[in-house]
Formats: sequence, C-alpha cells, structure tokens
Amino acid sequence: MSLAGLTVRWSLAEAPDGVEDALADYVAGTSHARFSEMEGLRFKTWRMRRGEWFEGCYVFIDAPAREAFQATFTAAAAGSPGSQIVGAPPILIEECTIVAVAEGLSGFTPAARYRS
Repeated sequence: MSLAGLTVRWSLAEAPDGVEDALADYVAGTSHARFSEMEGLRFKTWRMRRGEWFEGCYVFIDAPAREAFQATFTAAAAGSPGSQIVGAPPILIEECTIVAVAEGLSGFTPAARYRS
C-alpha cells in the first residue's frame, strides 16, 4: 500500500485580526464535515501557528485520488474558503509520499475542533 499526501498552507503574517478564530470556526462548522465524507481521503488534519500559518494536511488512499483533488483545488485555490478568510491564496500546495502512520497507545480521537 502507498499513501499519497498533500499540504496546503496559507500565510497568516498579513492576515486580519481574528483570522485564527475565524478559520477554526470554519473548520468546525463546515470543512470538517465535508472532508469526513470525502471518497479517497484517509484523513485530514488542520494545523496552525497563530500569526504565522494555517494549513491542511491530507492523506489520500493513492496518488490518483490525491491528483484529482489537487487539480480541482489548485484551479480554485484563490477563491477557496480558506483564501477568502485569510484574504490571500495559499503560499504552498505540495504533494508528498506518506512513509508511515502510527497511532499511539492513547488512541486517536477525531473531532471538528480541539481546544487547548
């Protein structure tokens, strides 16, 4: 088995105040459900460093599934919800190969939003 990954990253350096909360609200309210039902996607994580960047990390079942999503996303990236919230298109859309995935003894808990 070979898994195909994709990273999409937006810069938050010039983003408006409150963008981090707006992005987290969007993920919890819309994006999480959309990707939870996506055919060909093993899982997606959303990562953020406040004031620096926001990204989606995707793991697909294979390269054709990733390539199909990447082509569609890239064509509309500038108008995507993430770009609209941030006020700019992604600074990175990069494919990769997933070498391995480990689930720790504490298990995996999918959630639309985690709070610290």
